[in-house]
Amino acid sequence: MHKLKRWENHQLNHINRLPERAHYYSYFSQEDGQQGYTQARNYQSLNGDWRFLFLAAPEYSPVDFYQVDCQEEQWDTILVPSNWQLQGYGKMHYSDLWYNFPIIPPKVPTENPTGIYRRTFELNEVEANERYLLKFNGVDSAFEVYVNGAFVGYSKGARLQSEFDLSDFVQSGSNQLTVRVFQWSDGTYLEDQDMWWLSGIFRDVEFYSLPRAGLYDLTVVATTDDTYQIGQLMVTPQLSSVEGQTIRYRLSLADELVMEKTLSAGEVLQEELEAVKLWSAETPTLYLLEIEVLQEGLIEYIPLNIGFRRVEVQGKQFLFNGQPIILKGVNRHDYSPENGRVVTRESIESDIQLMKQHNINAVRTSHYPNAPYFYDLCDEYGMYVIDETDLECHGFELTNDYDWISNNPQWEAAYVNRLSRMIHRDKNHPSIIMWSLGNESGFGNNFRTMAAFAKETDPTRLVHYEGDFEAEITDVYSTMYTWLEHDEKLTMTEVIEKTQKPHILCEYGHAMGNGPGNLKEYQELFYTHDQLQGGFIWEWFDQGIQSVDDTGKTYYKYGGDFGDVPNNSNFCIDGLLQPDRTVSTSLIELKKIFEPFELNVVNRQAGVYQLINHLEFTATDAYDFYYELQVEGEVVEEGALTILAIKPQQRRTFTCLTKINAGSEQLVTLHVITQAKKATKWCEAGFELSRSVVKVQEPQLLKSTTEATVAVEEQQTSLQIATNNGLFTFDKVLGELTIKRNNQQLSGPMMNFWRAPIDNDMYLIEEYYNKYFMNLWHETLIDFSYESTSDRCVITIQKYLGTTNSSWYFDIRQSYTIFGDGKMTVMIDGIATGRKDQAPAMIPRIGVKMVLPKVYESVTYRGLGPHENYCDSRESAYPGVFKDTVAGMYVPYVYPQEHGNRMEMDYLELNDDNQVIKIQAADKLNFSVSHFADETLEKAKHTNELIEDEATYLYLDYKQNGLGSNACGQDQLQKYRCTFDDFSFGFTFE
Repeated sequence: MHKLKRWENHQLNHINRLPERAHYYSYFSQEDGQQGYTQARNYQSLNGDWRFLFLAAPEYSPVDFYQVDCQEEQWDTILVPSNWQLQGYGKMHYSDLWYNFPIIPPKVPTENPTGIYRRTFELNEVEANERYLLKFNGVDSAFEVYVNGAFVGYSKGARLQSEFDLSDFVQSGSNQLTVRVFQWSDGTYLEDQDMWWLSGIFRDVEFYSLPRAGLYDLTVVATTDDTYQIGQLMVTPQLSSVEGQTIRYRLSLADELVMEKTLSAGEVLQEELEAVKLWSAETPTLYLLEIEVLQEGLIEYIPLNIGFRRVEVQGKQFLFNGQPIILKGVNRHDYSPENGRVVTRESIESDIQLMKQHNINAVRTSHYPNAPYFYDLCDEYGMYVIDETDLECHGFELTNDYDWISNNPQWEAAYVNRLSRMIHRDKNHPSIIMWSLGNESGFGNNFRTMAAFAKETDPTRLVHYEGDFEAEITDVYSTMYTWLEHDEKLTMTEVIEKTQKPHILCEYGHAMGNGPGNLKEYQELFYTHDQLQGGFIWEWFDQGIQSVDDTGKTYYKYGGDFGDVPNNSNFCIDGLLQPDRTVSTSLIELKKIFEPFELNVVNRQAGVYQLINHLEFTATDAYDFYYELQVEGEVVEEGALTILAIKPQQRRTFTCLTKINAGSEQLVTLHVITQAKKATKWCEAGFELSRSVVKVQEPQLLKSTTEATVAVEEQQTSLQIATNNGLFTFDKVLGELTIKRNNQQLSGPMMNFWRAPIDNDMYLIEEYYNKYFMNLWHETLIDFSYESTSDRCVITIQKYLGTTNSSWYFDIRQSYTIFGDGKMTVMIDGIATGRKDQAPAMIPRIGVKMVLPKVYESVTYRGLGPHENYCDSRESAYPGVFKDTVAGMYVPYVYPQEHGNRMEMDYLELNDDNQVIKIQAADKLNFSVSHFADETLEKAKHTNELIEDEATYLYLDYKQNGLGSNACGQDQLQKYRCTFDDFSFGFTFE
């Protein structure tokens, strides 16, 4: 092997980095500790403006770059924390699995972008009894530290804490700090996560001190006995030096002292507590543990929030506090549309609040440890956490040797070191229930060693790693994107039959663009099979980079938009939140899927319903239940529901009788609403957690009659029907209809089988465009005939419709009945014919399109709403009457695509303030409206490219294909597919 540079030496984990330890702060006094970490001893945040020099390679560094008197006046200024690519340096690049250089581990390219950071900080006095520490919470990917012209140390592991002892380097007064950061290092081979490649000092830089006679580390184990009633507390202190100190421990709950004890410094605290209150995601009870190190007075004060809980495996289930739990989780990356992987405590807190508000109870830190305050917030708010090691070697999958370095003993220390640093930093957080060894890195002996280390170091938590396909070393059997239906791929049915351990889906429900579908089916499996204990949706955020075009429009860039090659395009736009933190339809759907209480109808006529409590630790009496009776979307009766307390995981019936006072033509619905009884950290009292809606009365469509007459005029190529509310003109050659009324022209209905592709169609698109030509339909008119009487004209058109070069086609019969008052009834029957075995497995939709003047902006409809819904993503939608606008029904997916569908429409009005178009559908249809033609959506790659047409497009569909989540995972289930089959539908237009 050729000589390795420092940043290529995979067997050099660090130089002078301090041993890993728990994250906490030390204070001079209790008063300081009560004010928070900024009052920690000698604390300084070194965030802010630093001098910055960007270089193409480390070798180009000025020889004196680390010297105090280095001439830095001409250097740039950069903000810390930041990713330098988002500050105008280097190249933006997104890829899912490729390394951006040849795979020659541990070598990296000579062209290795390097950033040199310099700043000064002040220190009033250097005290002999203090150790002065410098901490980097995240630097990508490797870096050197210099203070006052001297080399301090070297570290790597981009998303891991690195501490250095500066005691021998600092001085009273001004201190010069230099950090040299390398974009590529041998560590990069372990950091090939699905995200933007971003570099630099991207997390907080902190300076503080520890007392030399104080603690260096402490390990807190807060669990229970086998009855889950008695708390067992063990605190193991590690002092920097033992010099006769004593340690006083105080434990309190809500300011009430529970325990106080003083021990000698070498002793381990072991206490049992009667009737302990346990921590869970539902009731995140935290005790305050205060630690005082004493020696002729107070040496230091350390406050720590702890929670009592117990995690264990019994048979095919893992138990939390003695109860099997279902993880209703999400995968979360650090992400900001403006700042890349630089996130603040406030933004993380906002994330967790939104998660709690949407019934999410778990987070997997995909695919690296988060900033320390993330775990503090999960402890406080109540979130189960799978803490994941900063380790992914995905690019090796393409070498046909996925285990290349994962089974190489020369890399073992690097693997274990990353896990050890995570465990020791985060070990005192009650929210963490599993240690994950990493992600998508093959398998081998290095993982076996990691698992053994984790179990020996911390037997109180479970070990997770999806790459252990046989669950040889893990405590849970973890799979990702496991299919519900497939002839060859691993399915959930096989998992249920195979697993002898608890199972979780560490990733599923790929939330890319419009989708995912099929979430209901996964959740039903979790509730049905004990060994299936939930999973984690991929993922929380759309990782788009905020940009502004020349016209001032904001849009979001993705892979390829920066000239980055190779790239995975918009595969990073796959979250439940849009980049601007707008809640997507998929998150609203997930809230319903994850709802704590499920309502079932027992006897609608008698008003008897069943409520299932899906919570694990909380009875229903902790919540308020209300009902609303709505007629045509308006509340006509409401009140509190009296439901006897239902224990966790139990069910009970209740009665809710309401008096219906509505006409037969009106829709009547009963809404059962769950609200928070008390304000919490994440919601106000009265916050709505779930809503279940039951149809009490189906509306009957009214039929009208008219005595108005029609005037029919036939010409060589056209047929005109004049009514007292519009002129209907058929092109007899093409079989097309236009309608004129009051200086307005409407076109259609025209047959339509295409939709703007959604991201989950990505594996269909090639065949759609180049085999089946699904976007290129052709009509062959077979027959055109009509019959008329004084008050109506009935036009019958027969057509064949097929795509370019297809031997399969629809035989279509269209029947239009036009009445003297301008009302038109449309019936369309289609027979799937030709060489049917040549047809695709799915077609996008079956329906019609109409083109209306753009002035038809106001929308009122009766159907499923209030947001978009599709056949496999409709649980959060409910029947009612909803008002909206065409513009308001636009969903700004980062990558434009099909959107805005509403199902089960039987009545629709489009209004231009002066005129109204009404549509009724006895058998109910899907509909959507837009100012963008499908062709416009299809062509655009970003939202800023969309320019509204001077039209309103109305789509009425007999059926539309489901969404699925086939961008990664299950495609549309058979029951949700729009297939090449016979169809029949109709509607009335007036």
